[in-house]
Amino acid sequence: MTPIEEGGTPPDHAIVILGIPSDENASFAKGAALAPDRIREALHSEASNLWSETGHEISEANGIRDAGNLQGAEGKDGPEKITHTIQTLLDHNNRVIVLGGDHAITFPIIRGYARRFAPLTLLHLDAHPDLYDSYGENRFSHACPMARIMEAGLVTRLVQVGIRTFNAHQREQADRFGVETLEMRHLNKIPAFSFKGPVYLSLDMDVLDPAFAPGVSHPEPGGMSPRDVITLIQSLDAPLAGADIVEYNPKRDPAGLSARVAAKLLKEIAGKMLDNK
Repeated sequence: MTPIEEGGTPPDHAIVILGIPSDENASFAKGAALAPDRIREALHSEASNLWSETGHEISEANGIRDAGNLQGAEGKDGPEKITHTIQTLLDHNNRVIVLGGDHAITFPIIRGYARRFAPLTLLHLDAHPDLYDSYGENRFSHACPMARIMEAGLVTRLVQVGIRTFNAHQREQADRFGVETLEMRHLNKIPAFSFKGPVYLSLDMDVLDPAFAPGVSHPEPGGMSPRDVITLIQSLDAPLAGADIVEYNPKRDPAGLSARVAAKLLKEIAGKMLDNK
């Protein structure tokens, strides 16, 4: 399909892959803006195929559409453009898988989702809780999106899995917002989560142990394996309304290993959406 920023007509009743190449709110290291195209390259590599483990081909024949990359997602008007684009796609009864980009993009994405889905549960996989009130004097930093989402009342439930970097401030924030957190130190096995209503999945690549996905800006040892994450995705018992895969940094992934992991997770997320179609 023609990328929507080039005047293409949004599809209807599809699973839409949308790149948001923005890392202006990243701290420490830039590079996540390069991720959407690198993930696509890995997805379409002849080294693998386009089938999910659950038996779905990730192709146009099965209702998968790639809307290209959203241009103009950075700067003063960037967040509103992200929200408007998501709303437009949802108005056409699509489900969206966003390829980021840093984690700051999740706030405007969820703002678009919340205007259509209520109640909405946010399932957040990450090494970091991203609950800072402000980070580096930036309240819209990639370290703050969950705080902004909860402040705005955009979701009724925030469930975080894989966290292993809590500090005192973020624990206070988690208590303040009623966040349900399954820290990595307590993750002996992947639980079967029970959710009522639609779920949005936000998957930060650094939830994975750096041994499996070194191509991130903030690697944190002691994380999940790709199999852990795939098991969690496949075991979800609620409709998956949307998802994002964020914080992959190609500049830190010279061998392309993390891109392949991201593409694998993309296939399994799309496969789960097709299960619920």
